[in-house]
Amino acid sequence: METTGTRRSLAWLVGIWALTRVVLLLFVFKVYAFPGPDVTSDVSVIYQGWYEVLRTGTFPLDDVTWQYPPAAALAILSPALVFWLDYTSAFFVLCFAADLVVLLLLLYAGLRSGRTSRGAWVWVVGVPLLGPTVYARYDVMVTGVAVAALLAGARYPRVMGALTAFGAMLKVWPVLLLVAARRRGSWVWAALTAGVLAALFALAMPGAFAFLTFQRDRGTEVESLGALVFHVARQYGWDGQVLLNYGSVEFLGPYVDVVSTAALVLSGLAFGWLLVWRLRARSFHVHTLADGAFVAVLMFVTTSRVISPQYMVWLVGLAAVCLCFRESRMGVPVGLVLVASFVTVLEFPVWFSHVVASDGLGVTLLFLRNGLLILAALLAARELWRSTVPLPTPPPVPTESPRLRETSLPS
Repeated sequence: METTGTRRSLAWLVGIWALTRVVLLLFVFKVYAFPGPDVTSDVSVIYQGWYEVLRTGTFPLDDVTWQYPPAAALAILSPALVFWLDYTSAFFVLCFAADLVVLLLLLYAGLRSGRTSRGAWVWVVGVPLLGPTVYARYDVMVTGVAVAALLAGARYPRVMGALTAFGAMLKVWPVLLLVAARRRGSWVWAALTAGVLAALFALAMPGAFAFLTFQRDRGTEVESLGALVFHVARQYGWDGQVLLNYGSVEFLGPYVDVVSTAALVLSGLAFGWLLVWRLRARSFHVHTLADGAFVAVLMFVTTSRVISPQYMVWLVGLAAVCLCFRESRMGVPVGLVLVASFVTVLEFPVWFSHVVASDGLGVTLLFLRNGLLILAALLAARELWRSTVPLPTPPPVPTESPRLRETSLPS
């Protein structure tokens, strides 16, 4: 009976995945129009433009919107593998394939002893909550690499290290997967893989690390936590502007540099907390690797100067890995991330014009989404600390010796 119930649950899971992904494909292929601005233009215009430049053997050095590590070139060039389709269609198909790979990894992990299919359900439900943006950015590919790295971590630390380094060379953030890694093999293989890839790209293609300058010059994006300062300030006469800058819609004007610096300080404080936690943690469980990675990336996303909608794909993927483990206590933070994902699709693309205008609806959506992320980060950090850092041992209560008690008795 238990086997029958498991098969029925898997059938529902796969069926819902297939149905929701068909709907996403219908939106990105424009069989049906999704509300708001066209999210696929990044693929048909920006990615394809980069593709044409990368094919010549160099990075797009004259384009400040290229803000990615060198291995990102592989993701941009990957549609060439599906040579019978045009670039945009091939990209969507590859994102769909990456989505399927993540599902299979989570299903395989969930069927092992001590695991659960909750993680696969998080992925099945979480991805469509973000709308067609998931298939219109290469982040789902990076998330697939990160999920594979975390699931390999416990038994194959070298594989985890190599995959983590490859993911970091695709889009930096997977380096945070190592925050709870204890096996030396993970760190050694991450360093070796990153070094080899960096050397190969530096020698083979000019401008492999120009993205570092472009990232440094970014401002405060309108969907970020710091942007709430200016959304409110516009109601009281702040005279800055909202413009497309460095590939995203950002605030430009008085005090933007101050808020951007404050965001960097917050990120620094978050990483400081992670360092203190890592030094004090003693009880490492089978799920701690995934929990630590989830907390680290959640803190990074929440405090970043930019919170693009596709960043939520990272969180959904890591949240899914956490809940593959029965003992993980990240259920509530994961639920908050899923709700935040739904609010994200409302603020972009559905009502993005209201966000840009800083009107009541747009500001409310941002306060809600960013508030959910803050709450999720705080609760997740608390659970991580409680499950790994031992409570201080209270000092022993002094007791009187028998001889002293006899001396103190009245005669």
